[in-house]
Amino acid sequence: MAPVTITKARKAYGHFEILHGVDIDIPDGEFVILVGPSGCGKSTLLRMIAGLEEISGGDIAIGSKVVNDVAPKERDIAMVFQSYALYPHMTVEANMGFSLRLAKSPKDEIKRRVREAAQILSLDHLLDRYPKNLSGGQRQRVAMGRAIVRQPQVFLFDEPLSNLDAKLRVQMRAEIKQLHQRLKTTTIYVTHDQIEAMTMADRIVVMRDGYVEQIGTPLDLYDRPANLFVAGFIGSPGMNLIPGKISEAGPIEFIATNGPRLPLPQAYSGERGRDVIFGVRPEHLIMNEGGFEATVSLIEPTGPETQITANLGATQIVASVRDRINVQPGDTIAVGFDLNTVHVFDTQTESRIS
Repeated sequence: MAPVTITKARKAYGHFEILHGVDIDIPDGEFVILVGPSGCGKSTLLRMIAGLEEISGGDIAIGSKVVNDVAPKERDIAMVFQSYALYPHMTVEANMGFSLRLAKSPKDEIKRRVREAAQILSLDHLLDRYPKNLSGGQRQRVAMGRAIVRQPQVFLFDEPLSNLDAKLRVQMRAEIKQLHQRLKTTTIYVTHDQIEAMTMADRIVVMRDGYVEQIGTPLDLYDRPANLFVAGFIGSPGMNLIPGKISEAGPIEFIATNGPRLPLPQAYSGERGRDVIFGVRPEHLIMNEGGFEATVSLIEPTGPETQITANLGATQIVASVRDRINVQPGDTIAVGFDLNTVHVFDTQTESRIS
């Protein structure tokens, strides 16, 4: 196990820069997830850590050693890819032990490590099977087992659950998290799925266009997003964001563009007249209770909750409610909220106003 330190890491292809001086400090044993939309640079950064992409500037250190010019096989890392990449002509046991055979490890040592990894991943009864006889989840566990037997300092996961169905993804999320809790190996995991990030990570790194937008625990990012992008990206459905300004006189209020006037906490009294974006999460909206009126446009029951999409002036908002509520598209409903759940962002900088 080892910490990973990324200092001003850059990646460019000619004049086109992909990563713009990324700084991330990952302590020994931490589970960190890089998350962001397609093209944000998260997979490129992971491949740079693995040594599969050259670094254009800055440093990447594993443990106390800068590995910029170190070959991938000498970095003491193990990587699990989106594709299982199993050898079809080899059994599960042979696939898991292949890298150790290449390293000419003793046969007894290979057998011991493979059996230990198989026990951890509940693959004991499948060691004699071939990949074609395995389910998608079992194949992914074999790919993970192949990484575990190497006993690396760092695990790297590149969207390993993307090819699985929804139910299996939920199962594998739990298995990977439990695996980390057991092995306590430093883990860096890439995904575009913010639900995976929220449920698995010790800390999340949110990326956009080659920059780090925010680093923090899942609840830090959810409760205190640094800017509009993080507020909209973290959470499903995303935070409701309404443009407008803070009142210049009278009560401290948010005046929505072509919409209602909404109360704000007194803490924003020093921001009068400022153009802002008002934010509130769907689950913090309260149906049929004061505040403002909105017109229902869509009802989406999911079982444990119902998502209600409504029009607030020119802005569309989404509310998540757990109570069974009898409303139909076209109905006008009263919507309220707790002032303590409100977020306010500067329109120009997009940063959260604390």
